[in-house]
Amino acid sequence: MVVCIPGLESIVGGELDALGVVHRPAGTGALAARMTDRQLYLANAALGCATRVLVDAGSFTARSFPALERGLADLDLGPWWTPEVPLRLRVTSRRSKLVHTGAVEERVRRVLGASDPAPGPRPTDPDGRAGAPGIPVHPGDGDRGPEQLLVVRIERDVVSVRVDSSGAPLHHRGWRGPQAKAPLRETIARAALVAAGWRPGVALVDPFGGSGTIGIEAARWAAGIAPGADRSFAFADWPSFAPGTWASVHAALGGGPDAGTGDTAAAPIVVRDRDAGAVEAARENATRAGVGDRVEIDEGPISTLRPPEGSAPGLLVTNPPWGGRVRGGGDLRDVYARLGHVVRDRFPGWGMAVLTGDDRLAGATGLRPRRVALRARAGAHPIGLHVWRPDGDGHT
Repeated sequence: MVVCIPGLESIVGGELDALGVVHRPAGTGALAARMTDRQLYLANAALGCATRVLVDAGSFTARSFPALERGLADLDLGPWWTPEVPLRLRVTSRRSKLVHTGAVEERVRRVLGASDPAPGPRPTDPDGRAGAPGIPVHPGDGDRGPEQLLVVRIERDVVSVRVDSSGAPLHHRGWRGPQAKAPLRETIARAALVAAGWRPGVALVDPFGGSGTIGIEAARWAAGIAPGADRSFAFADWPSFAPGTWASVHAALGGGPDAGTGDTAAAPIVVRDRDAGAVEAARENATRAGVGDRVEIDEGPISTLRPPEGSAPGLLVTNPPWGGRVRGGGDLRDVYARLGHVVRDRFPGWGMAVLTGDDRLAGATGLRPRRVALRARAGAHPIGLHVWRPDGDGHT
């Protein structure tokens, strides 16, 4: 099962199609898929908008704790886990007799003979594989050794047990370092690029770049670097892990900073922000991500924004401040109005896509017409991607 942020299901489905993985809807924020080991490894490394990939270990009906214990005892978790590895559990129950998730977790641990994860902070990437020490990669990294996440879901008395193959959520690419205010998840940034219609070879400008997530995701895409090329995964600690298969998959990813796609790298990718700290963080992140030479990162206000010199029209894709994201700082409607004015006057032929949690702010740009290409959630906040198309189909 492939898990994603609610609202990104169709985009993740398109990514699975591109990988040749057969799938079907499996509820909000989930797609069911049958995968070979090779496809499982590839999905973790290549999916840009998914959160994690779970493997079905089995399901059974249980309306009592004895029935739960019998069902758990019949499971064979040997391909993915041994009792020596600490187990993290995520238990949910809906419309079922077994409603006490704490009691369910206690039975799972007892029947499986599982130990608790060690207390303290989650482990981090110790060897700086992405050049970013201190960034969580997967629960097997660090001095504490591997951990395995097991997801137990009880729905209408049917117990489903799934083994996590990803480790840290897939938006952890392994390169993020310093944080600007309210950093955007990499999965949402990639989804915004896809939904906006951006592709490698098209000029991109992000005038509210923050720590650079949108521009960095675009630059890595243009460079042919898979989203997960620079991180590790929980499946590498499984008893059934096939190192040769993973080596073949990883080699086919083009997974390094030197991977390129020819002329597509020539289209400019520009990230701007008025905050000097955010600009510094974006530059450091771009370097860690292996695209420091592919992204132009500048400090400056929206009032001085202009298209890249000599560039063909492209797309502005951005995540400006909005009420649920950054508090204080004047009337945000004025910020959006200035953005609309600059785009209208200085970016003829360009399209624009704006991520915001407030549809009224998108309307404050004064640009017409617009459509909402994406609805999702950023943490607890619903967000929308508002898209304007150029010339005859949009704003200029």
